[in-house]
Amino acid sequence: MAIQLYNTLTRKKEPFIPLEEGKVKMYVCGPTVYNYIHIGNARPAIVFDTVRRYLEYRGYDVNFVSNFTDVDDKLIRTAKELGEDVPEIAERFIEAYFEDVSALGCKKADTHPRVTENMDTIIDFIQALIDKGFAYESEGDVYYHTRKFEEYGKLSHQSIDELKLGNRIAVGEKKKDALDFVLWKAAKEGEIKWDSPWGAGRPGWHIECSAMARKYLGDTIDIHAGGQDLSFPHHENEIAQSEAVTGKTFARYWMHNGYINIDNEKMSKSLGNFVLVHDIIKKHNPQVLRFFMLAVHYRNQINYNEELLENTKAGYERIKASYENLKHRKEASSELTENNQEWLEKIGDLQKQFITDMDDDFNTANAISVVFELSKQANYYLMEKNTSTAVIDAFMTQFEDFFGVLGLSLEDELQLLDEEVDQLIADRIQARKDRNFQLADQIRDQLKEMNIILEDTAQGTRWKRG
Repeated sequence: MAIQLYNTLTRKKEPFIPLEEGKVKMYVCGPTVYNYIHIGNARPAIVFDTVRRYLEYRGYDVNFVSNFTDVDDKLIRTAKELGEDVPEIAERFIEAYFEDVSALGCKKADTHPRVTENMDTIIDFIQALIDKGFAYESEGDVYYHTRKFEEYGKLSHQSIDELKLGNRIAVGEKKKDALDFVLWKAAKEGEIKWDSPWGAGRPGWHIECSAMARKYLGDTIDIHAGGQDLSFPHHENEIAQSEAVTGKTFARYWMHNGYINIDNEKMSKSLGNFVLVHDIIKKHNPQVLRFFMLAVHYRNQINYNEELLENTKAGYERIKASYENLKHRKEASSELTENNQEWLEKIGDLQKQFITDMDDDFNTANAISVVFELSKQANYYLMEKNTSTAVIDAFMTQFEDFFGVLGLSLEDELQLLDEEVDQLIADRIQARKDRNFQLADQIRDQLKEMNIILEDTAQGTRWKRG
């Protein structure tokens, strides 16, 4: 039976049938790298890493592309505030992104294209839109002529007339219609810029994904994914751009994950509940955060708080304990026992149920229930007087397969490396300089849990393993 995937474009579940048998072309919108990623950025990283893992588990060859927006208004503003160059800011936070999502169990994409490394491709794409009459130049800016694309609004299920309401031409904009959006921005004094047929400037946000998806995956891709907030206008604009140039379907399936609330409130800097992954994983096992994310279906909202994360940790640790108990018992088990077949069938049935749940629009919440049931059955089996290595191996293999799909680790956390300890200590010293004593104490407590003892001396902070 084919995987059933909820397609935002059609608003229904559909059988997933890729263009090329056995192969999947998948594009996921990546972050704008001007800061550490927040918990909302982490969700699509985890969700679509899991989708990719499951497709691979089911035998597909997945070509996974996820971009970095390494030049835009936010990066330019941050660079000015810090007195640094845009490329320096971008490079620092790309490295930080990889550190954070790697800790969360996410594999690197096959390709991580950057805007700044694909400028010629983007400029050529814009020129193609102009040549086809879908874009126009205006005093150094280039705009997409939205009304020229008759199907605009098909992803968000809105008509042009509905979209027109509330849209205005802002001061300084040179577009012909309030619905038109920018493809190329003329450079302002002192800003990073590139030469183009329309003058020096840089791309608008929406054009980059259309250009890079086509370059690395072709005219039509199987799955395009991202957070729910990207559905409109970003993904809507991508469709308009790409299909205007190629005349072909841009993406056959659109996937969007739900929002994250913090203590039942929308996350925002103004409310002071803006949570960075960089900070969370200093206090908590990042694998627990991943487990927490996957315990809710990806299209549903998640409510996050510390108490819920702690409750998740308890369940995660119970499952790992079952696996560890199987490993210990294996050495004392015989080759065969009388009820081998009965237990092997139970394990096989759980595997089938896991696949059924994941085939149903990647329902990780139900799949995790199967993992808990596997843990429960393993505990029952270990209560038997005589156990078989064949059954224990089957249990362990299933744990490993399930956790592999979910991107989780069954092993205990590795001890911190010396350089990681040094970095945490440097973070603590900076926190104390900034008079952020709460963060400094949190880091000290984290190191204490890792059996690292700190000594604050007149010559600086020293450490040793306890």
